[in-house]
Amino acid sequence: MYAYSPQFTRALLHPRHWLTWFLVTIAYFISWLPFPLLRLLGMGLGKLLKLVAKKRLRIAKRNFELSFPDMSEQQQAQLLNENCFNVGMATIETMMGWWWPNWRLRNIGRVEGMEHVEAILAKGKGVLGLAIHNMSLEVGFRMVGMRKPSVAFYRPHNNPVMDYLQYRGRARSNRYLIHKRDIKALVSSLNEQEVCLYLPDQDYGRKATVFVPLFAVPETSTTVGPVIMANRANCETLLIASQRTKTGYVVKFIPGLQDFPSGDDAADMTQMNQRIERLIMEAPEQYLWMHKRYKTRPGENTPSLYDGM
Repeated sequence: MYAYSPQFTRALLHPRHWLTWFLVTIAYFISWLPFPLLRLLGMGLGKLLKLVAKKRLRIAKRNFELSFPDMSEQQQAQLLNENCFNVGMATIETMMGWWWPNWRLRNIGRVEGMEHVEAILAKGKGVLGLAIHNMSLEVGFRMVGMRKPSVAFYRPHNNPVMDYLQYRGRARSNRYLIHKRDIKALVSSLNEQEVCLYLPDQDYGRKATVFVPLFAVPETSTTVGPVIMANRANCETLLIASQRTKTGYVVKFIPGLQDFPSGDDAADMTQMNQRIERLIMEAPEQYLWMHKRYKTRPGENTPSLYDGM
């Protein structure tokens, strides 16, 4: 077992954590509201975000300028407005992913492409699922676990109460979670024919990365983590996208990278980014744009693309 698993202790009941428990209790009862009301609440949270998270909005706007230089200012403004609603909904979807019973999720969600998962497992291989950072991931990964309990990386929360609750919520329908720095453990899980979920579409800095195109940015820091894991483990890749629909949610398993790994990291990661681009553009308003995706530059002294925001 490779799980990172925070345990409940009496220390979590210390008075300094009472406010956290109080807010979590309110959130739990809110999660039982009907889904249409939760969508309205998500819309309200999105509007609040526009008032209190000005820096994050500037980051998203800059990402649109970098990624879509041919998009008009009006189109970018519309995309930003829709993205704010999705960020607001992400809070609601965290509650849903952690606390909703299975029957409630089944009523509004479906998983497509499980035949691709089963085909890889039938070969005696693990599944390396490369997921994109759409903001309904908490719901999406819970839905995946309801169909096929999976393994994923996990970043511990700084608040010990939230760390405990976050782990329990994310592991509710899944196998176990692995500390985000423990690649060796994820490779071992793949060799044990697990379905493992990995998010390769963030800026992880300079270590174990290549600089390849993503949208209109020709040199984007892109992790070679998928190459490392595919070289070390007996596995095949699939792409994963969790998307909100008009009536609920869908998680898609999509055939993975071709001839991967090829031995050419730049070519492999270029292929991956091209596939990620297509998935993002199916619902661009649902993607996590409010982080500095293009922060790391090829040279240490290269000016930041976010200077002067």
